[in-house]
Formats: sequence, structure tokens, C-alpha cells
Amino acid sequence: MPSPEPLHPTAAPGENAILLHACCGPCSIMSVQRLRDLGLAPTLFFYNPNIHPLSEYLRRREGLLAVAQRMDTPVIFADEATDSGHPAESGPAAAHPGPWLAAMAELGAGMDDMKQRCPKCYDLRFVVAARVARSLGFARFTSTLLYSRYQNRKAILAAGERHAGPDLAFLPEDFRPGLLEGVRLSKEWGIYRQQYCGCLLSEYERYKRLLEQDKPAVNT
Repeated sequence: MPSPEPLHPTAAPGENAILLHACCGPCSIMSVQRLRDLGLAPTLFFYNPNIHPLSEYLRRREGLLAVAQRMDTPVIFADEATDSGHPAESGPAAAHPGPWLAAMAELGAGMDDMKQRCPKCYDLRFVVAARVARSLGFARFTSTLLYSRYQNRKAILAAGERHAGPDLAFLPEDFRPGLLEGVRLSKEWGIYRQQYCGCLLSEYERYKRLLEQDKPAVNT
């Protein structure tokens, strides 16, 4: 069965519109619902060069598309867009890990510290989300990263405020109260649920314990 076509905004954003940066399908379900409960009309935006490898990126992309269609929510994929002014952040290049790798390289050994690594990653994604929001005429934006209990909420809020301004507000909504319901619905709908945050370093931290299992005893 062929993959369904992605949805796109068909008109200029209304007064209640908000661009919702999305990291994956499961985190989007209750984020979209909460924004609607607040009287807002979200459009999902997928820009996540931190997700590795590409096969994982594609699975999360597919999951987000499934959620968008089930919830009748417009979705914009950066990897489908065309932005001549920012070619590295649109089209297939938007899925390339280069920008994330460059940001991590600036940290040196500090990339192993989540308190240093994650804020860099938030900035990397929010600078693009804010630019797209402005270019499309949105007056506000936010992120599904505020749904996760594992993310650095303080750093997310700081990044959002950094990239907001007089013409673009960042909504610091707490989506975590919907966590359990989001988990239930994502399972019920058969949406792919990832096992690590997204980057190679988070995958390493998630699975490194396997290296410690079944080690032969060393006699001393």
C-alpha cells in the first residue's frame, strides 16, 4: 500500500494558528490536542537533523505523518521544502546530520554531557522552526519536546525564548500532563515508538549497558 500524501497548509495562518515543532508522532498526539483545547490551530513542522541513522529518521517521519492524518493536522516536512536561502535546512539536506555533527564538534568532549549537548540540539532545531514560522506568517510557535519527561525543560524554554521576538511568541505550554494518554493512543494507533532520544550519543547511552552484560570474569 503506498504511503499517503503529506498534508500542507492551504492558506495563510489565522489569528489562532501556531507552528508546532515536532520531534515524532507519539509526542505530537497530546501536544496537538492540548493546543486545540486552548483554542489554537497547530501546524506540525518536522526538522530534526539530530535523528540518526536515516532509517530511524524515516520511521519517525512516517509516524508523524500517520498522526497528522489521523488528527487532520497540517504538517510541513523540512525535507520536502525548497528554501534557496537555506539549502542545508530544506529538501533532502534537511535530514543530513551535518549541522548536528558540527554543533557537537564545537563542544569537544562536552558532547558526552547532556547538559551541554541537549541545549545545543534545541537551538539547532528552534532557529529553523522560528525562521519558518516567521516566513509563513505564524505569530507563535512551540515544540512537542515539552511533552517529554526526559527532556531538559528549562533549556527548551530558554531556547524558545531566544528565538522568539516581538513578531513571534514562544508558547511555553507544559504538555506532560497528557503523557499517559499519549502513550496509550500511540500504541492503540500503531504509531512507531522510538527507544532513544534521536542522536547517536543518546542511542549509545541507551544501549551501552549491553556491553557490560555477560562479561567473562577476570581473575586477579
